[in-house]
Amino acid sequence: MTVRVRIAPSPTGNLHIGTARTAVFNWLFARHHGGEFILRIEDTDLERSRPEYTENILEGLRWLGLNWDEGPFFQSQRLDLYKEAVEKLLDQGLAYRCYTTSEELDALREAQKARGEAPRYDNRHRNLTPEQRAAFEAEGRSSVIRFKIEDGREIVWNDLVRGKMSWRGSDLGGDMVIARASEEGTGQPLYNFVVVVDDIDMKITHVIRGEDHIANTAKQILLYEALGAKIPEFAHSPLILNKEGRKLSKRDGVTSISDFKQMGFTAEGLVNYMTLLGWSPPDSTQEIFTLEIAAKEFSFERVNKAGAKFDWDKLDWLNSQYIHNTPVDKLTDLLIPYWEAAGYKIDGGRTRPWLEQLVTLISASLTRLADAVSQSQLFFSDTVEFSDEASQQLKQEGSAAVLKEIVTALENQQPLSETAAQEIIKQVVKEQKVKKGLVMRSLRAALTGDVHGPDLIQSWLLLNQIGLDKLRLTKAVAEAS
Repeated sequence: MTVRVRIAPSPTGNLHIGTARTAVFNWLFARHHGGEFILRIEDTDLERSRPEYTENILEGLRWLGLNWDEGPFFQSQRLDLYKEAVEKLLDQGLAYRCYTTSEELDALREAQKARGEAPRYDNRHRNLTPEQRAAFEAEGRSSVIRFKIEDGREIVWNDLVRGKMSWRGSDLGGDMVIARASEEGTGQPLYNFVVVVDDIDMKITHVIRGEDHIANTAKQILLYEALGAKIPEFAHSPLILNKEGRKLSKRDGVTSISDFKQMGFTAEGLVNYMTLLGWSPPDSTQEIFTLEIAAKEFSFERVNKAGAKFDWDKLDWLNSQYIHNTPVDKLTDLLIPYWEAAGYKIDGGRTRPWLEQLVTLISASLTRLADAVSQSQLFFSDTVEFSDEASQQLKQEGSAAVLKEIVTALENQQPLSETAAQEIIKQVVKEQKVKKGLVMRSLRAALTGDVHGPDLIQSWLLLNQIGLDKLRLTKAVAEAS
């Protein structure tokens, strides 16, 4: 048997981290078994589905490296297949037309609520005679299609994460609507039904999804049986929780993969972290690994039943490890879009070699790629504003004289080398008879507008290459005077 799994997002919103983590588990399981990973877009909710959400989902999966083997398949293009399956169940007497109005359903629910009962359909139209159906249709009533669920039936399956699971038919809310009402006879089929039809048609062997689908599984098993299909194995992974232990939602801030990307998380760091949300490798000390390495070790025996709490600190740490180990040329490619989005102009002498020198300078201090915007701002601005500490430093006795002499020394040093920069500092210390600390602090304040920052000499060299060091030193002299 070839393992075949699927991820089936709905394009009613951007790719959510919960859906992406489910995709990760499906991908890992398929690759571990040499199987196939199928992408299906569940776009039957025509009112809420948007093409831009579909594109966001496809782009997000590609960015994460979750390449699929088949698809994408779109449910909106498969309606004839679903309607054919509905007719099959009707012909076999396993489904029926229900003419109950919305007002009658509301009254039923209110009566059940008054009696303290759980809401459920009472199957009142399960055994209508042809004459009764004709009378309802003569009234102008349209009909939904309901699938028969016997209250006494016990539905049991062995969940790959949770072990033996058991539901009674009486807990499933009565006969299930599998297709909406329509003037044409059979309306649009609904989620629980089309999922089963698709999984049968695509020969899905394992259904891997979040635990919030467990109740659906019992209904779907009955549908597999009714359609005469082999029932796949099921694995229900734990939900991703916020710090309060509730399901992660939009109220917690960022939840879509595109938002994580915009915030500066690398694809490798994010997918590594998602792998650890609910699964632990055999070597508990190993935390950093690629998808390919994780696939070799992945099994549902090591997937937790309990919810996985989202930990921003852990994600940041993992992300920083990938950034710090990314080659300079590749990291430069990753950072350029963030600089451009911030309005920084990659010109004025800022050549590719210059950019790579800048990346070398700041890379060790980056936690997220977006951090490069603030940490490199001083290299993309013609001037800098002096912090209070920098202004105080520039007003220190001797600071103005030190900076004037550095400006003079620069006249004979174009371009500036690291050796020449060190020699200028030594010369100024000697000529001005001051401590080296004063020279270094004054130089940093003048060049960067602050008293803290990246390596001073390397920062000076970068600014010198684009002709900004003398401009800033001259401005600082005026500030110090």
